[in-house]
Amino acid sequence: MLNRKEFLKTTALGLGAMTLAPSFNQLFAAPGEQGIPKRFIFIRKSSGIRPLEIAPLDFSDRDKALDEKKSPFEADLHKHELPKWLRGLDAHKEHMTILQGLSAKMSENVHWSFSSVMGCFKSNRNTLSAIKRATIDFELAKLFPSPFGHVELSFAGGRTGIVDGYSAPAPQTRNYCYADPETARNELFKSVLNPEAVNSDNDMLSFLQSKEGLTISGINGHEKKRQEMQVDSIDAIRKRNAELIKMSGSLAEFLPEIDAVHANGGPNASTPEKQAAMTDVLIAALKAGLTNVVTYTIDDLGTPITGLPGNETDRVGIHPLGHDEAFGGVPAWKTREQIRISHVNQIKKIIEELKQVPEGNGTMFDNTMIMYFPENGETHHGIGTESPFLIMAGNNCNLNCSGRYIRLPFLGNEGHKTLGNWYTTLLNAHGNPIEHYGDLDAEMSRKKLPQTGPILQLMS
Repeated sequence: MLNRKEFLKTTALGLGAMTLAPSFNQLFAAPGEQGIPKRFIFIRKSSGIRPLEIAPLDFSDRDKALDEKKSPFEADLHKHELPKWLRGLDAHKEHMTILQGLSAKMSENVHWSFSSVMGCFKSNRNTLSAIKRATIDFELAKLFPSPFGHVELSFAGGRTGIVDGYSAPAPQTRNYCYADPETARNELFKSVLNPEAVNSDNDMLSFLQSKEGLTISGINGHEKKRQEMQVDSIDAIRKRNAELIKMSGSLAEFLPEIDAVHANGGPNASTPEKQAAMTDVLIAALKAGLTNVVTYTIDDLGTPITGLPGNETDRVGIHPLGHDEAFGGVPAWKTREQIRISHVNQIKKIIEELKQVPEGNGTMFDNTMIMYFPENGETHHGIGTESPFLIMAGNNCNLNCSGRYIRLPFLGNEGHKTLGNWYTTLLNAHGNPIEHYGDLDAEMSRKKLPQTGPILQLMS
């Protein structure tokens, strides 16, 4: 059993959870028309998305030439055949946007982006002091408050339990995340599964809120000041726990079932099994109203891939795969494609589950946006000149982009848009009038080309 000092250093509190607080004073507000919130799911993948891999296969000669030259144009997705790995979403084309041409040079690229792809800054290889601002997911969570505010899930590095995440609730602050389906389920639905533990948490939080807790923690100097700022939010967490206990009866309706293979971190579960179970927990958390914003690191270069169709008996390494190393005699490109198919299966599952839940005059998916994107740019060794986005958006999305393939002007050209412009678009469209989110691009600045503000052609 953890003592108080260990609790402070090793639990979500020690990993920065208390700085989830910016929206806690509005936890149970009812945002949006008729009290219906908008929801955002960010799905991060590793090893890049090559722009040609996400383009339709049957462009006209003219459009194909424009696409290969990276010249701006738009196409109606209903008139085109999707690549094989995207065909699981054929029935949902009306909700699909393929957004090409965004650059991400202000983010960290090559193998990993860490927090930077969500915050538009250089992360200095995951250095805490380099985190310049709250990441986009936390900014959106402020606009649509919920009991948990923001939930981060991750299969990065094959970790389990509660570990440090890649999102950031504030400058110089790293989020925590749930790294396996069992932990995610147990923590998000703790008030249903173990209400006594929630009460015990409240006792510990009361202790940590006291001066004694800060003194005994053994944390001094700058870290002590930082901890004091975090502890300022403890009362809000206690109130959240109390509300969750009151809600436990209704939450029980949404409690996800996961297979016994996921016990103790699921060491014997295959990657597709883990993904499916984590997706079940994600969907349950949305249905229960525990969160409106989820960030899901579905893999990174250290994620072991097992049980993949075509490589069922192999333990596939994403890093060697990125260097075209074959596993089990299967060409690397084909295994990479199968990995993307497994990701699309999860996106399809989220869409179809949420479409079954009535909400307002439609369904939950009508108020949901899913974004699938590479954390490190356009290839295994990304350089950030392109960062393709697959967007699946419901009918009440506040943007005008669905059903289209959109290629924006390439980096360094008039009209080019960066990752910061895309995130500014999301914020502006949903109630935050910020002039520009994130760092500016150095090349655009040298050429004195405009680069602030939203992408106006996507605004409703």
